[in-house]
Amino acid sequence: MDEIDKINKEMIKPIFIEDEMKDSYIDYAMSVIVGRALPDVRDGLKPVHRRILYAMKDLGNYSSKPHKKCARIVGEVLGKYHPHGDTAVYDTMVRMAQSFNQHYLLVDGHGNFGSIDGDRAAAQRYTEARMTKLSEALLDDIDKETVNFTPNYDETLKEPVVLPARAPNLLINGSSGIAVGMATNIPPHNLTEVVDGVIHLIDNPECTVHDLMEFIKAPDFPTGANIINRENMKTIYETGRGPVQLRGIVETIIDEKRNKHKLIIKEIPYQVNKTRLIETIVKLVNDKKITGIADIRDESNREGIRVVIELKRDEEPEWILNLLYKHTQLQTSFGVIMLALVNNHPKVMPLKEVLSHYRDHRYEVITRRTEYELRKAEERAHILEGLRIALDNIDVIIQVIKESPNPAEAKTALMSGFDLSDVQAQAILDMRLHRLTGLERDKIEKEYNDLVALIAELKSILGDSTKVFDIIKEDLLVIRDKFGDNRKTNFLDKVEDITKEDLVKDEDVVITLTHRGYIKRIPLETYQSQHRGGKGKKAGTIIDEDFVRHIYVANSKDYFFFFTNLGKVHCLKVWEIPEASRTAKGRAIVNFLKLDSNLNEKIAAVIPVKEFTPDNFIVLCTAKGTIKKTSLDQYKSCITRTKGLIGINLNEGDKLVGIGVSNGENEVMITTKDGKAIRFKETEVRSTARNTQGVRGIKLGPDDRVIHMELVVPKGHETEKEFHLITITENGYGKRTKLSDYSTIHRGGKGVINIKTTGTNGPTVTTLNVVKEDELVIVTKMGMLIRTNVSSVSPSGRATIGKIVIRMKPGDRVIDVSPIIREEE
Repeated sequence: MDEIDKINKEMIKPIFIEDEMKDSYIDYAMSVIVGRALPDVRDGLKPVHRRILYAMKDLGNYSSKPHKKCARIVGEVLGKYHPHGDTAVYDTMVRMAQSFNQHYLLVDGHGNFGSIDGDRAAAQRYTEARMTKLSEALLDDIDKETVNFTPNYDETLKEPVVLPARAPNLLINGSSGIAVGMATNIPPHNLTEVVDGVIHLIDNPECTVHDLMEFIKAPDFPTGANIINRENMKTIYETGRGPVQLRGIVETIIDEKRNKHKLIIKEIPYQVNKTRLIETIVKLVNDKKITGIADIRDESNREGIRVVIELKRDEEPEWILNLLYKHTQLQTSFGVIMLALVNNHPKVMPLKEVLSHYRDHRYEVITRRTEYELRKAEERAHILEGLRIALDNIDVIIQVIKESPNPAEAKTALMSGFDLSDVQAQAILDMRLHRLTGLERDKIEKEYNDLVALIAELKSILGDSTKVFDIIKEDLLVIRDKFGDNRKTNFLDKVEDITKEDLVKDEDVVITLTHRGYIKRIPLETYQSQHRGGKGKKAGTIIDEDFVRHIYVANSKDYFFFFTNLGKVHCLKVWEIPEASRTAKGRAIVNFLKLDSNLNEKIAAVIPVKEFTPDNFIVLCTAKGTIKKTSLDQYKSCITRTKGLIGINLNEGDKLVGIGVSNGENEVMITTKDGKAIRFKETEVRSTARNTQGVRGIKLGPDDRVIHMELVVPKGHETEKEFHLITITENGYGKRTKLSDYSTIHRGGKGVINIKTTGTNGPTVTTLNVVKEDELVIVTKMGMLIRTNVSSVSPSGRATIGKIVIRMKPGDRVIDVSPIIREEE
């Protein structure tokens, strides 16, 4: 035992596990890279594809012969060349027979070979296959020593290292595979274009990728569709990498009677599963991410793809189609990685290098074929020279053969007597007597002369590379004429993402906003006068009555800013506001804006915005008397913020009560609950950033708060005398005072008396800047709603009590006052 242990210790060599793992993993990686996952740049085939075609040749499974069972072919491949699973071999053969996977089929399948919907092929015992004429072209001249052979896995047979590849298979059919640490994804191309490109490269070896792209414009996929980034093709072909963006082909059909559209999907991008595409669309509809689709059905048949998508009434087909491109595989990206084996080393190559390797491979094939044919021709000519000598001396030769005791001595006598080689002497001995006739003698002479001419031609080919290239071009032209076709994948030269706004009609519209927060959009051209109900109408509750509080004329592509009591600002585009009839109520704003219900967030003011100009300002005022002015262009980012953004920083307990848009030359009028008012120049408020707090606008007394802020014309302006400040209190008292009665003082003061709030008046509810032709709606807590003319409130001085505007029941109080917007305006 000790002796055995000693021997074992001597045989054991310690190594580091890191080194062993590294070496083993590299060996494994190279095995996968070379033996399984990557195609050879010369014939564009992986080992399994090559072995399938060579095994079919062994079986005589040519395109002109009957189909053979796929199980027979798979067994031949496994038994002779490919010691892996039968599923891997069969699946590969299936893909070689699928017209939606292979641009140019290498296997002619008979039976169920799967579908573009992802259906699997039938079992190999049920299906049959044979080679196509194109795969036969890949094998042309393989028996003429044109390529190297290597022992198979058990060294009982030989298999080709590469096929002669008369057609440029790597580019026309593409390839995909995942190796270890690398992957290839070569798109298929049009055979006619690739052949023309190779010929151009042969004629112009110094050509550029740009030159080659005059012939090879872009990949050409078997399922068609359109390439939408043609401008990127040059980069892809120069680097060997890049995305090819594909978009399915969809036809739009309109049903004019029902005012409905249909989208007909006729082609889908390469390697997209049609069933999964439809399932994705259905899910988007169910999840309400696409709301305009009424029905979808698959009407595809043997003639091609036809998926019908019916849209709802009045839906824009371009917008729905844009959503389908954005959210489904109706638009995909094919990531090109032109990686292939060059001398058993993986390499990412530009287009020109790929074509150059194929050209060089064909040059070698033609050269080796010519050398093989030359050798065979010389061997045959050598024999014919011996036969000619025999025919010239036939009587003597016959006499020598007759006198020889055995064939061996006869051969020796012939070789020594007529200076013949062993092969020539054997050919004479094997010659039949009928070759002695005159006709046969002429045939031998003709054959010999033809061989002499052929040998001279073959030698001239080997001595002149131009002739070799001419043969390559002739072979390629034959392939092009036999298998070439028109492009299936075309181009959309200019593709831009369509937004819903792109489909909106550019028109002027009227936007109405009601007291209860309902909003609607009406085309201005259809807007006419609308007469409202009488005055003094009593409502059951406030909810049952509503009236237009604001009306705006804007362009359909303008913006609306909604400022809330929490100081946030939300944005809607005008076209996003739903269109409705004059008599329709509209839709509640809360359906469009994401307001915080937990914090009781409500709309405080609405501002239409056409342009975000830096010389226009938004002026905001809070209940605690803070005022802030910010350039309008700082609010532009609100457009893309669905949850809104900060319009003003508010202190705890403060809220936004007033807002206006100004050119910076107006004056500010602030009024408070306790009947104070202050008027100052807007220029006293410095412009600050959007998310700041602002400065003091008015100094408030204890328990006082701001109830309203208006931007008014400057003091002394010619229109100042037309405006009045109307003030309404909680107990229904009101007064109207000329705007000119309010002097301009500096910002931050206590202001002046606007109305006395002691006694029966009660606190101020609101103040409005009006003209005497205006009308007001006054709403009470108990649901009283009264409509009154501004002119019915007689003018009075600034520091007066006011008169009764609305009589209320005990315990009731005024909660809101709003001007009525007349549509005639």
